[in-house]
Amino acid sequence: MSSDAPIIVVSGLPRSGTSMAMQMLRAGGVAAMTDEIRTPDADNPRGYFEFERVKQLKSDTSWLDEAHGKVVKIIHLLLMELPADREYRVIFMRRDLHEVVQSQATMLQRSGRRGAALTPERLIALFLGQLKSVEVWLAARPNFKVLYLDHAQFITNSAAQAHAINMFLGGTLDEAAMAKAVDPSLHRNRSN
Repeated sequence: MSSDAPIIVVSGLPRSGTSMAMQMLRAGGVAAMTDEIRTPDADNPRGYFEFERVKQLKSDTSWLDEAHGKVVKIIHLLLMELPADREYRVIFMRRDLHEVVQSQATMLQRSGRRGAALTPERLIALFLGQLKSVEVWLAARPNFKVLYLDHAQFITNSAAQAHAINMFLGGTLDEAAMAKAVDPSLHRNRSN
């Protein structure tokens, strides 16, 4: 892929639908940067689509040379570690924060791990502050183009979301395949 092609990034909070967006993009014809180290499980039966080297963005950006024209999943707080010398197209997933917190709690319980000793309300406030900081940072960067999408809309109208992503990325993706990649039955943690 040409080094002129933007790097496509799927981002958002943990448990916000980033793996679902990655599945859609791959189904639509975009090569995904993933190492398959984190394998599918009960919380993400279709896989996590993660790339371990993303975690070292502060100290190692060399892998970005291979990412042009591909999609990589990067957690919201690590977006600010991306170097300014490249073009990025960010698909940023938003999800009801009560659902995010509930989904995280379910995942931690299932894995036998403990989360941060914060109440759900405190965790939501923390996430709100982080999201605001990231959105302000992104808005000030001309080399970042961002498409904000809502998780719930993927469940109720995956075709419209596939179309929005396709238009954002230039209109060459297989929208029908993208829409079919969404499995509404996996939306198990719902807000009241």
